Formats: sequence, C-alpha cells, structure tokens
Amino acid sequence: MTALTWALRLLIFAFLVVFAAQNTDLVSLHLLPGSVWQGPLVIALLVFFVGGVILGALSLLGVIFRQRREISRLKRAAARSPGSSKQEIPAIE
Repeated sequence: MTALTWALRLLIFAFLVVFAAQNTDLVSLHLLPGSVWQGPLVIALLVFFVGGVILGALSLLGVIFRQRREISRLKRAAARSPGSSKQEIPAIE
C-alpha cells in the first residue's frame, strides 16, 4: 500500500512539473488601477491558490476557537458533577 501511495504521489508530482513547464507564458495582471504585474502563468496560479488556502484556513479559525471554548466548558461541567451518570449535555447553539 505504501508503494502505491508513493507511486500516486510521484505521478501527481510529474503531472504538476509538466504543467508548470508548459505554462511559462507571461500574463499581465491588473491588480490595482495603474499597476500591472507581469509574470509566468504558473506563478500567478500558484500565488492565487496559496492565497485561497490561507483565506480558507483563516475563515475556520472562529469556528475552531468557539468549539474549543465549548469543549472546555463541557469538561468543567463534567468535572463538577462526577457522581451523576445520566447528566444531560446542553445543546450547542
């Protein structure tokens, strides 16, 4: 199974290298009025992909911190009443 995983990774890597080698044409990006950035297409795609990953991860931070607070609150509530085995867990809003 490990060999199959590495073979798949190698195949994907080879595909990405060929894709990058074939897309080296210059593109012009008009980001702000009056400013133009010129660079290889593959670099522009990589920059915007990484930017999307970062924005997606940042959008999840609020949910993660809210869940951590809720878990710690539930752990404190469970520690205060260790004798009750049929304790109701409050619904998460």
